[in-house]
Amino acid sequence: MMHGPLTDQNDRSDTAAGNTLVAAFERGLAFCNTVIVVLAAVALIAACVILSYSVLGRALFHSPNYWQDEAAVFLLVGATFMTAAYVQGQRGHIGIEAFVGLLPPMLNRIRLRLVDVASFLFCAFFAWKSWLLLAEAWTENFHSGSTWAPPLWIPYSLMTTGMTLLSIQIFLQIAAGFFPAKKPPAVRKSGRK
Repeated sequence: MMHGPLTDQNDRSDTAAGNTLVAAFERGLAFCNTVIVVLAAVALIAACVILSYSVLGRALFHSPNYWQDEAAVFLLVGATFMTAAYVQGQRGHIGIEAFVGLLPPMLNRIRLRLVDVASFLFCAFFAWKSWLLLAEAWTENFHSGSTWAPPLWIPYSLMTTGMTLLSIQIFLQIAAGFFPAKKPPAVRKSGRK
């Protein structure tokens, strides 16, 4: 079930057919997002298996779990951030429907574009800060404070990639608004019977 307003869900990015470059980028990103969604589903299943193993291992064998919780968190963080662009491409993020019914269609489209611009600015800033955090974790060789101590560039790279893809997705949706789809020519009816 989608949570966004119905008119927002219908405003898909396939409207970029008016510009072949934007449409090509959208198709490429849609393919990339589809692959990521499949990998994220595998990551969610792996997190479930790891957490189930952790619970059973502690309950039945009283074995310590040094790595299970952190590995599951890494998988869940990766799945969450990496699939954000796919969800945005479907206009599936939660939206407030109160204004949709109150505003005329033209103002609703303007509202949608303003929300897209504000979302892009926030996500682009978040992506930029994520890149800085990733660079710092990589150069300073940061590790988590647990006994397992995996390198922190792993979750930071997933967060950075996900936010960068989300920013690109929103930018393409904004760009698609400037290149509406071309309407097919009207078919003329002849007066002959």
